[in-house]
Amino acid sequence: MFKSKVRKTRELNDEELVRQLQQQMDAELFGVLYDRYVERVYQKCMALAGDRDLAKDLAHDVFLKVFANLSKFDHRSKFGTWLYRVTYNYCLDHLRKDKKVRKEDLDERVQGEVPDRDANEEALLSLRAERLSAVLDAMDARDKAVLLMKYQDEMSIQDMCMVLELGESAVKMRMLRARERAVDTYQQLYGERP
Repeated sequence: MFKSKVRKTRELNDEELVRQLQQQMDAELFGVLYDRYVERVYQKCMALAGDRDLAKDLAHDVFLKVFANLSKFDHRSKFGTWLYRVTYNYCLDHLRKDKKVRKEDLDERVQGEVPDRDANEEALLSLRAERLSAVLDAMDARDKAVLLMKYQDEMSIQDMCMVLELGESAVKMRMLRARERAVDTYQQLYGERP
């Protein structure tokens, strides 16, 4: 009987699992969600923090936060998108406190259309992996996170809007500025444009 319950639980999709957890918290059900997402959350934490031990701690804290706040998940987005937002925000908050990362003012009232691709994006896409890694490590955590969302996680602009809780033009502007800063960082590190 126990094995059939575990099998049935594992067959539920994320949203069904979350609905059951919202009705009654259950360690076994939460364990299924944890197993599905722990590696992805750890990888996001690692990409943002750049330190394995810190990433493990951050991932652990993210799941504690999710466990405590699961009742606030309103099903307007996919659970994975919500979890990514929690992970992203928690890691950035931690890095800001820890490293006193400067908050960047972002003009969300950008009216002009920001192109989807520009010369800086093409330059970034052509970088070799080791140089790209060095550039990302040298960048501000917010810029790094936005670039990882777009190019590592292949998130759509709409999903990025949900995670960042920004409008489409603000996300596009943030991407544009992050790409510009990445190219500038490359130039500072290697003395040439990519």
